[in-house]
Amino acid sequence: MPQTATAETIKDISIGIAITSLLLTITALWLGFFSYFSPLPSLYYRIKLGRKFGAIIPAATLVLMIIMLGGLSIDCVFFFGLVFIGFALGEFFELHLSVEKTIAYTCAVVLSIGVVVLFFYSSFSATGIKTLVSEDVRKTLEHGIQILKNMGFATAGAIPEPEAFEKIHFYLVRIVPAWVVASTLFHIWATLILAKPILVWRNLNYPEFGPLNLWQAPEYFVWIVIACGLMLLIPETSLKLLGISGLLILMPVYFFQGIAIVAFYIDKKQLSRFLRIVSYSLIAMQPLLLLAVIAMGFFDVWLNFRRLETAKNN
Repeated sequence: MPQTATAETIKDISIGIAITSLLLTITALWLGFFSYFSPLPSLYYRIKLGRKFGAIIPAATLVLMIIMLGGLSIDCVFFFGLVFIGFALGEFFELHLSVEKTIAYTCAVVLSIGVVVLFFYSSFSATGIKTLVSEDVRKTLEHGIQILKNMGFATAGAIPEPEAFEKIHFYLVRIVPAWVVASTLFHIWATLILAKPILVWRNLNYPEFGPLNLWQAPEYFVWIVIACGLMLLIPETSLKLLGISGLLILMPVYFFQGIAIVAFYIDKKQLSRFLRIVSYSLIAMQPLLLLAVIAMGFFDVWLNFRRLETAKNN
């Protein structure tokens, strides 16, 4: 682990900042798929350069994004969270934890840092966090409606009436925390998977998590999902919101289990690299396939698609 800033170290830091800034810029231009690649440079250089120099990349990137976006904003908090995912994962990689703890601890740290940054931003702007979130959700909805209008969908029923708009806004504001948790879990998992071939190729540290295609969620999670689903049937807004939030947070968990099942059979059939890429790309781009993978992960508790006892013995 380097202790002094050599020319090679400075070069690596500059490249890391440049690549990260480029990925975040592309993400900011509504190409959100690139957000899943944004944490990779900070993870790579955290492992390669160590904590001292690796920390420069997320810090410098945050400063650049503040300058580019004309000041600190919720978007800056989001982008910093993406970059910090990579740095936090690098920290926990060195502890050689289980994959569950690595993801859970990274999520907890990233969300905690995000809340702190958001709190300071709220204090400096003299605006409450709830108001900031509400305004950001409203702007996002209005932008989406404008896009629909520009695409020619401004027909009867396609654009929500003011009353429906306010109702949608009301619910979205209150499920934002759960959506942030779910999104963070998805980004951490994607970084974990995408980083492995890069780090192994460069002979850098990547923990031995074991066969991830045999991973399964704790069985008692199923009852939490059922409880959340039942809350949706109760005509009480607060309970419905709690149920929706619970389902949102648990969705990534069952996606991880579902994609593990897909990976298990892809490995079993020994598909070529091309077919593997096509398979995973279809799941990433098709919402119905994504939901099917989540459902597969959920029902695996009863159907045991992989015959886990036999698979683990083999």
